[in-house]
Amino acid sequence: MRPAPLFLLPLLLAACGSPEVKAPDAYDVSGTIGGDWGASPRLRLALVGTGLPGAVTNDSRRGQNIVNMGTGSWQFGFDLPNVPAVAGVYQVVVFDDANNDATFNPLTEKFARNRQWLIYSALSGVLPAVQVPAFLPGGGEELLPEMHVQQGWNLYNRNLLLGSSNPSPAAKVIGYDLSR
Repeated sequence: MRPAPLFLLPLLLAACGSPEVKAPDAYDVSGTIGGDWGASPRLRLALVGTGLPGAVTNDSRRGQNIVNMGTGSWQFGFDLPNVPAVAGVYQVVVFDDANNDATFNPLTEKFARNRQWLIYSALSGVLPAVQVPAFLPGGGEELLPEMHVQQGWNLYNRNLLLGSSNPSPAAKVIGYDLSR
C-alpha cells in the first residue's frame, strides 16, 4: 500500500479534528455567565438531568464555547444532542473544571444552574410529573409538574406560570443565563 501524498495530509487531519468553534449565539443554547468564580476559573458546560425511566445524564463533551467578556462575565454557547439517548428533563450547568478532567462533579466543583429546564420528548403529548430519583438527595420530591410538551426539545421556565406558552418548543434558546 502506498502512503497518501503529502498534499492530502491537511485534509486527513481536518477530518479527524474537533468540531468548528462558533460564536456563542450560533449554538443551540446561549446566554451569559456571571458571579464570583474566583481567580482564573476553568469554566465548562455540561448537560445534566434524568431521563425516563431514570437514566442520569452528565455530559460535558458537547460542542460549546465560552468567551470571557472581562469584569467577571462570559458569553456561552452549547449544543444539545439531536436526539438524546433517552427522553427526559435536563439543564445546562456551568462549572469550574478545577481538575481539568471535563467531568462535572457537583460535590467538589463550583457550579451554577438556573430555573429553566430543557425537556426532550419523542412525541407530543402530556409529560407526567417527574420526581427526583430516589438515590439522589431530595429523592421522591416532584422535580417538574405534569405538562403538555411538543415533540423534540421544549423549554420550561419555573419562574413563569405553567400554561399554553410554558413550556414552549425550543429549537434555539437564547438568554439561558447562569450565575453564582
